[in-house]
Amino acid sequence: MRSLLALLVLAGAAQAGDAPPKMAPDPVALERLVVQDCGSCHGLTLKGGLGPDIRPQALEYYEPDVLQTVILDGMPGTAMPPWRPLITEAEAAWISEYLLKGEAP
Repeated sequence: MRSLLALLVLAGAAQAGDAPPKMAPDPVALERLVVQDCGSCHGLTLKGGLGPDIRPQALEYYEPDVLQTVILDGMPGTAMPPWRPLITEAEAAWISEYLLKGEAP
């Protein structure tokens, strides 16, 4: 009976247009995304390729919010695509901190 009640409450919330609860970024999945997806353009070691070097020493003068914006909105006129349709702002913030530190925040 409790599970039926919980299901009805969740269904009612979904119908009311409530957004699903936000989950914390998954560090393992995001690190894999950086290595595989970012690495496909920036090089598997992130030293550069089609895109520039994105290791910490190359990004040390950037603020995390600037990198987050680039990740989310891309760079017009370059091969850097916008990731906003695919990741959340929290995930982009995690990635920018990861790139700046060279390790998981």
